[in-house]
Amino acid sequence: MNSKERFDLTVNHKQPDRIVVDLGSTAVTGIHAQSVENLRKYYGLEAKPVRVIEPYQMLGLIDDDLIEAMGIDVIGAWGKNNMFGIYNHGLMKELKTFWGQTVLVPDGLNTTYDANGDLLIYPEGDLSAPPSSRMPVASYFFDAIVRQAPIIEEELDVRDNLEEFTLISENELEFWKESTRKARATGKAVIAALGSTALGDIALVPGLQVKHPKGIRDIAEWYMSTVMRPDYIKGIFERQTEIALENFSRIHEVVGDNLDAVFICGTDFGTQESTFCAPEQFDDLWLPYYRRINDWVHSNTNWKTFKHSCGAVESFIPHFIEAGFDIINPVQLSAKGMDPAHLKRNYGKHLVFWGGGVDTQKTLPYGKPEQVRNEVLRLCDILGKDGGFVFNTVHNIQANVPVENIVAMINAVKEFN
Repeated sequence: MNSKERFDLTVNHKQPDRIVVDLGSTAVTGIHAQSVENLRKYYGLEAKPVRVIEPYQMLGLIDDDLIEAMGIDVIGAWGKNNMFGIYNHGLMKELKTFWGQTVLVPDGLNTTYDANGDLLIYPEGDLSAPPSSRMPVASYFFDAIVRQAPIIEEELDVRDNLEEFTLISENELEFWKESTRKARATGKAVIAALGSTALGDIALVPGLQVKHPKGIRDIAEWYMSTVMRPDYIKGIFERQTEIALENFSRIHEVVGDNLDAVFICGTDFGTQESTFCAPEQFDDLWLPYYRRINDWVHSNTNWKTFKHSCGAVESFIPHFIEAGFDIINPVQLSAKGMDPAHLKRNYGKHLVFWGGGVDTQKTLPYGKPEQVRNEVLRLCDILGKDGGFVFNTVHNIQANVPVENIVAMINAVKEFN
């Protein structure tokens, strides 16, 4: 049984020959570039600078040799441009990080340093525009720079929050066609984030790729707007959904079944202890648009739909199911109410748990290898029954995680299998 066959059984809630593994296929299931370098050293692979595939979080590309060493079953078909609107492929250049690692970034990713020594990135690499993101000297990833113009209520126009959501070009279609073709040829399962479906994803609200963003771009202002300006938010979501479905239709024509799953949205609804809003607000503001997107995907493709939401979202899971999602990630088991046995028992027939393989807040970064092993074995036993479980950590593996712990995690999955 190959990875693709194993994945197909898993996402259809049938028992595969072993648990499917994803480490690095998306921007929420990835590995920090520093940890990727440490893994390459551990496995004795070719010494070379790690390519940063997602610069905002400084996630590293998992090359074929490391994919095989770790036993990965799922790979990502990455889009043409990164979050800063910069071509993410082609020529690369070296960047020396604050932690001393030399990594590879796209040639068009232009940076400067501010008076504090922080590293700045510019939308579309345009140094004449205000920077859109900052990496503080002591940090390992970037933070959005809020570029919020004064809000004049009577002048708010939903089109201002839609500047970055556009109909796909012929050039981009050709890119997706080739990207997914290459990914499918590996025999692995393939996932992609096709864009335009980020309904309030707070990582994207600031418009990192937009040179002079208009509309509501301040994160706090956006959250308040879901209560204060719901009609404005609905207007944005309505047009985004229309654009997304048009783009999905055109993309499906060229990629067909070379995709197995599509990343729909990364909007977080949970905190460590609770939720950002009530389920009733979710039903009013988000669910109708999610439902339209998921219904189109299920009616027109064989793709599975992937929903990311951190935090204590147990009370939202029935609503995610009603919205038509097939997959939930990252399954933050350290959050309140997210008991794995409860989740599997009550929702395991309806949702695939993509994540939840090991806690990344305490166990993986701060535990001992044996603690990591025990936790992985326990969670695989709970979540892996009858399929419906793709092994991944609870969100990305960060920098400074002991490589021995990451390897203990990988070995524990192999041991379980």
